[in-house]
Amino acid sequence: MRALKKLFLKYIPLHYFKSYTSYSQEGEDMVLRSFYEGKKNYKGFFIDVGAHHPFRFSNTMFFYKKGWRGINIEPTPTVIKQFKIFRGRDITLNIGISNNKEKLTFYCFNEPALNGFSKEISTLRDQSDRYKIIQTLEVQTLPLSEVLDKHLPEDQKIDFLTIDVEGLDLQVLKSNNWEKYTPEYILVEDRVDLENLADSEIYRFLKSVNYRLVAKTERTLFFKLVN
Repeated sequence: MRALKKLFLKYIPLHYFKSYTSYSQEGEDMVLRSFYEGKKNYKGFFIDVGAHHPFRFSNTMFFYKKGWRGINIEPTPTVIKQFKIFRGRDITLNIGISNNKEKLTFYCFNEPALNGFSKEISTLRDQSDRYKIIQTLEVQTLPLSEVLDKHLPEDQKIDFLTIDVEGLDLQVLKSNNWEKYTPEYILVEDRVDLENLADSEIYRFLKSVNYRLVAKTERTLFFKLVN
């Protein structure tokens, strides 16, 4: 048996058995990791809109631990200190994203992953037995293009943009300047199934700005810039 094991290890490299820790809700970071498998020791840059938490349900923590950095945008004020502690290389902004510079009502739940600006979605969730609104806040919002104009380092390529803002993801996309800022990959929440992609406003919009669908989980669509 020992001789067989030595023979097995001789012909199968150890890196075949390497495991990775996923921080995403549905393994989105592992899907992203597969896109960068050919770039050993690559350190890229991300934008995380609706970042939620430094590592819980995070699509970016895996990359941060690999030496990446980025901009985290999260309206929930109570988690900003944790981002400062655990994500010191990142730029973290306690704001929301919308089409205009304005203050909007932000609904906070007993499950912080559900926090968001949509009154309709938040009201429906509040009627359940499991989730309840515990607080509302007035939060400053800005267009994504304005945030990037101010905070994106000069000449910095955006490797991926991830968006999870509880129902207002299309507004975030529309608030970007697509002639100026074109991430290589975009992750955005949309529960549409593959047979009905044409019904998705997000799919149609990103296709119109030169992106194609390359992967999907239950909640998240992955798009790649068409070169």
